[in-house]
Amino acid sequence: MAEKGTKVSAQQSDKLLRKELTLLDISFLGLGAIIGSGWLFASLAAASVAGPSAVLAWIIGGILIMFVGLAYAELGSAIPRTGGIVRYPHYTHGSYAGYILGFLYLLSAMTVPAIEAEAAITYISSINSYMGSLLTTTADGVTILTLPGIGLATLLLIVFFFINYFGIKVLGKTNTGITFWKLIVPTITFILLLAIGFNIKNFTSYGGLFPSLVSGASSGIIGPSAMLYAIPSTGIVFAYLGFRQPVEFAGEAKDPQKDVPRAIVIALLLAIVIYTLLQVSFIGAINWQYAINISKGYVPGNWSALSSGPWSSGPFYGEITTLGSTLGIAGLIYWGYLLLVDAIISPSGTGLIYIGTTTRTFYGIAADGYFPKFFLKLNKHRIPIWSIVASLILGFIFLLPFPSWYLLVGFISLATVFTYIMGGIGLQTLRKTAPDLKRRVRLSGASIIAPIATIAAILIVYWAGFTTLYYVLTALFVGVPLFWMYYAIRELKLNSVVGIVLGVAQLIFNILLAYFAYINILTVPPGTPISDIISSFVLYFLGFLGILLVPSLIGYALVNGKGKQYIRSGFWLIGLILVIYIISFFGGFGPLGTSAPIPFPWDTIAATIVGLIFHYAAVYSGFRTDEIEEIVREQLGEK
Repeated sequence: MAEKGTKVSAQQSDKLLRKELTLLDISFLGLGAIIGSGWLFASLAAASVAGPSAVLAWIIGGILIMFVGLAYAELGSAIPRTGGIVRYPHYTHGSYAGYILGFLYLLSAMTVPAIEAEAAITYISSINSYMGSLLTTTADGVTILTLPGIGLATLLLIVFFFINYFGIKVLGKTNTGITFWKLIVPTITFILLLAIGFNIKNFTSYGGLFPSLVSGASSGIIGPSAMLYAIPSTGIVFAYLGFRQPVEFAGEAKDPQKDVPRAIVIALLLAIVIYTLLQVSFIGAINWQYAINISKGYVPGNWSALSSGPWSSGPFYGEITTLGSTLGIAGLIYWGYLLLVDAIISPSGTGLIYIGTTTRTFYGIAADGYFPKFFLKLNKHRIPIWSIVASLILGFIFLLPFPSWYLLVGFISLATVFTYIMGGIGLQTLRKTAPDLKRRVRLSGASIIAPIATIAAILIVYWAGFTTLYYVLTALFVGVPLFWMYYAIRELKLNSVVGIVLGVAQLIFNILLAYFAYINILTVPPGTPISDIISSFVLYFLGFLGILLVPSLIGYALVNGKGKQYIRSGFWLIGLILVIYIISFFGGFGPLGTSAPIPFPWDTIAATIVGLIFHYAAVYSGFRTDEIEEIVREQLGEK
């Protein structure tokens, strides 16, 4: 009966999910999610921000994410649960930290299908000037979709929905075929560019490894800081985030304990090699006469001009067809046409996966009890039906306020990576609270790898800059009030009137504070005294402190005993958010620019120390939850 959609518990629903995915399937789910729109746009975006040092940014970003991936490898093997990344915080720290991180992860997952659909349509606009004017336009130097473009992107989302609707086996096998294609096309592309168009001058001249004519120069983000800023802000981390798919689909794998960790490592290693070589080939093959608008006064070596140049809507297509035209090689032009085909296949393949990811995120959050149980309801193909419907609707919504790949990529990257702080924390917490948990994979050197994984996630969050952090935290605290208005009332026995008042007040003050900060910090006119900006931030931060602490303290005083333990175990997360926000404003990646009191690299050192402190505070706060107790008993075969 459950297969036809009857309501079931999370534990029953987990068991009903089909176990169809092989090692190849889940490895390619990870790799297929990694090689999407990132390979089409991120090389140009990273070069515009960091110049040739973008190559190092791909390597550094890959290594940092590898540490996070290793932490999740053990978690995924020990507790293979569909929607696992949003469930692990609940297993280790209870519902308060679990809800905040779960909603944050949902924010990131629900936006990816939209950005992949946008990427496909944006690349199609590169075919000719008619298609370009029909599907895209330019606003403030950024390529965005027109209404017809948004309409086509909407149709793509509907296609993603129906492939996911018909079951995990259809999704897995469809994606495996698509991913073979997605491996071949980027590989041949970088081979062609390296063999025919490579010019070492682009690495040695025009400012060398760390040029000054980059997009963040006016804010003082140049040199090594620009290289680090490129990691979260230009699509580098966004591309690597696909490693999580083996964890998300673990509950539907044939042998998750063995295959999930291997799939994570395989996907990330292949991705680091492919993306690094794509970046090298892109920079080496830049022809400045065609890549930027010389007629507008830009000079060769102005890396920042790439983002508004003729290639911005189709970087590799523009580069390889230009190379074919200037050298008279027709084969390169034909390969460029094939890239336009791939521009539909690669992002669509990734969007297809992420509709499934968002579905399983809804499922995981409902399994934790944060959302209504109907999100656990399965259709006849054993797919969470209302979760997938919600994923489609939210994909439609995010097409409207963010009609551009370049505008949305930083938001997604920061929101996702912020949740990844739980990889290292969860690993070390469970080593402490559940030593009897069966682990098919037991990570060697976990006491070292775990804090490094936490620091890696926090540094990426910090390097994204104050502005992106502001947008993510504002969006987060649109969702947190639901904790008080729904979960705390139903599960923690908070008085219903108190819960509704707390939630509504938190939401209203969050919106008012966000507007104040936007007007007085983010969009101040040039020449505004630094002292005025700092004063505005102090007022804003005091208000932000209030919307975090006041509901938390009132709720803590009025919930039941279990609720007190849950909220107390999440106080470290509130502290981390507040401290990182302060460093982000006063550091070298904040709005004060060259006047920042904590310049680079001292700001990064400070963020590292903060990450280490809060890692151990979080591990100390963890406890053996009822869910972990149940999982251990289940492993032992007890009732």
